[in-house]
Amino acid sequence: MMIRLLVGLGNPGAEYEATRHNAGFWWIDAAAARLRVTLAPERSHFGLVARVNRPGGEGPLWLLEPMTFMNLSGKAVASLARFFKIEPGQILVAHDELDLQPGQLKIKQGGSHAGHNGLKDIQAALGSADYWRLRLGIGHPGVKAEVINYVLRKPAPEQREAIEKSIELSLTALDLLLAGDMERAMMKIHVKAPRPPKPAAVRPAAGGAGPVAPASLDPSVAAAPERMP
Repeated sequence: MMIRLLVGLGNPGAEYEATRHNAGFWWIDAAAARLRVTLAPERSHFGLVARVNRPGGEGPLWLLEPMTFMNLSGKAVASLARFFKIEPGQILVAHDELDLQPGQLKIKQGGSHAGHNGLKDIQAALGSADYWRLRLGIGHPGVKAEVINYVLRKPAPEQREAIEKSIELSLTALDLLLAGDMERAMMKIHVKAPRPPKPAAVRPAAGGAGPVAPASLDPSVAAAPERMP
């Protein structure tokens, strides 16, 4: 099934433009540049919209950045999808992903929204979770209570660079994505997490009091990060 609607998630306004939560907007902007189209305000669909005419009887491709703020993203997505009779399986949503490191990408269809407010609202508005997701890794602050502040802050320069490189990589598979050939697209763009550094060797404490574990093994640091609220 071909993709007929590309959606990027984020928050409108200059104060949010460079924040991690707007990674989906970064992706749509890059895709629009690749496709040589410009997004323009479309009040009837509550967002910035672009149309790409495709040859033959395939019908147009739509690009969308909801201007509703993240937790109401479904209002724009459902409006455009229903008007043009686009099924959930023909929609690809690009969004920031806490469970992947900056530079990592993954594609999936359906499944849980994992607490992501944009995905949660899209699922509710469409009445289905069967749309495709392009998950753009932004990393996790390590503490659930810090997630909201983390996603609404700018990434460090090296993290932003890694995210931008992952976006460039994903666009090398754009034709495959649009054709609905997700298996080949996954093979091309899925990136494994970098290997963690080896822990420092355990060394005996002075006076023979037994080994001292390196600080990196502190259980409060090593605890698995929780998903976004």
